[in-house]
Amino acid sequence: MVKSFNVYESLRRYAVFDTKILNYFLNKSQGYANLFRYRLKKNFKLFKIEKNKYTFYNDPFLIASRIIWPSYISCWSALSFHKMTEQIPQTVQVITVKNKKQIKFLYTKIQFIKIKKENFFGFEKVDYSNFEIFISDKEKTLIDCLLLKEVSFSEIKYILNENIKILNVNKIIRYLKIINNSSLTKRFGFLLENLGYDTYKRLKNNIDLTYTLLNYSKPNEGKKDRKWRLILNDQIRRT
Repeated sequence: MVKSFNVYESLRRYAVFDTKILNYFLNKSQGYANLFRYRLKKNFKLFKIEKNKYTFYNDPFLIASRIIWPSYISCWSALSFHKMTEQIPQTVQVITVKNKKQIKFLYTKIQFIKIKKENFFGFEKVDYSNFEIFISDKEKTLIDCLLLKEVSFSEIKYILNENIKILNVNKIIRYLKIINNSSLTKRFGFLLENLGYDTYKRLKNNIDLTYTLLNYSKPNEGKKDRKWRLILNDQIRRT
């Protein structure tokens, strides 16, 4: 039992661990490792995340960015973490460069969203429940939401308006230029301009001449904005 407890304490230092880590601490045969894992589950509440991945912690947010590498938490989950929304997400959304199906851990869904490698940036390590997790910074969170259309345009517009004072606009512009997605740049540039930020000169080389719907979920109707090459199919508060 002493040996079991020592291994248990060593494994608890990991938010997520696999059989390789377990075998490292046991230094025994695979058959013994399987038996030991069964005892851990019985005596120490070991949770299976998926095949070959385990945790002692029942917090989906803690383990989400440790399931696949590389990855980071973003979209609604990050909006909530950064206190930019009062909505409580029912799913933990994770950005990765790989294909991975959604899983369910305990009662929570963990959704994996694939992104292009060149757009995989803008995240940080933060302390959470005595561990480090990977999560998008405030600026990249909003950009991911708009780029991936995981949040409605109306919600993004509202969240941007309510949180503009805590956002680094220069960082947003830098991120937009790195991603170099014309539709994304038009929408974000237009929203920032209507909040009083002159961004056009810095972003004009990243937009094409094709007219883009401002709100991607509304019908193709409305006046055209020649400057940003947008069809204004949504109401925008003018500053």
